[in-house]
Amino acid sequence: MRTHQLNKSRKLYRSVNTTTRHRSNNPGAEYRRERNRKKVEDERLATRETMHGRQKRGRDYTPLFYFLIKHIGKPWDEIFSEVCGRLDTTEPVFWLVALHENEQRDLVCIDESSYYPGLFVDGNGILQQVNPSITGHDVKVTCRCCTHTYMGEPVPWID
Repeated sequence: MRTHQLNKSRKLYRSVNTTTRHRSNNPGAEYRRERNRKKVEDERLATRETMHGRQKRGRDYTPLFYFLIKHIGKPWDEIFSEVCGRLDTTEPVFWLVALHENEQRDLVCIDESSYYPGLFVDGNGILQQVNPSITGHDVKVTCRCCTHTYMGEPVPWID
């Protein structure tokens, strides 16, 4: 590798091709029908809005989740400052990491069949796993058509 590539930190997300066949982009509402409507509920709102969407599609945050799991037991402030520099937005961090006790979950489901252990920040500011005894056997496989995974490893179907 070249020296300028060695010193550069890698992004913690991947771009996913969302234009392939049989791939849903979660299109949501038809924004083109809302954008230039004549009736505006509030007079202070602009009558014309941009066509740029509000939702970022085509991002795979699996490298971020592995990064967070690898850094369990380390100070949260150091982890979060490094993550902020390597992400486009900090929202996916809090899909896995709970800052408050009432948000803690043993297993976190990302997408429809990818499971990761829940993480939280303890009182000392250290990143911890909510339930360290959780394994892939604790994942409930709900259907045979999907490949359920726990930290990237396939979970077998149990009758």
